Amino acid sequence: MRDFAFALSDVARLARTYADQEARRFGITRAQWAVLARLETCQGLKQAELAEMLDIQPITLTRLIDRLCRHGLIERRADAADRRAKRLHLTPAAAPLLEELAALGNELYATALEGADPNDIARAMRLFARMKDNLRRAIHAQASPAPSDQRRPHG
Repeated sequence: MRDFAFALSDVARLARTYADQEARRFGITRAQWAVLARLETCQGLKQAELAEMLDIQPITLTRLIDRLCRHGLIERRADAADRRAKRLHLTPAAAPLLEELAALGNELYATALEGADPNDIARAMRLFARMKDNLRRAIHAQASPAPSDQRRPHG
């Protein structure tokens, strides 16, 4: 099982490295690409919501968003329900870049999966979905407070 974990980690690391290299062709980073891609499907998120979705620290996300705002790809808009909050929206200038990034993503997947049997890919996807569910349940169980009747005895 340890070899599986190492292989999974290696594939993820190599995919991130390759995506970083390719994203540079468009003058952005993989992290900026992730922000743009998430906003493409979820316009109007608050920064805290986006940080949680991307599993990054809010201060890190702030720097990414500031840079994307300077490039005219994202804008912060006032939240009608909370005047202290800002909502994130893509600008029209982001659309052509997102089209190019979608094509790049397809190229990355094609490169990574070259020669793979479609049935093997489908089985791997089912396995990954099961692993994610198992890990989410384990994380949730760890985060849940222990029932009072299961306290450890003293002494």
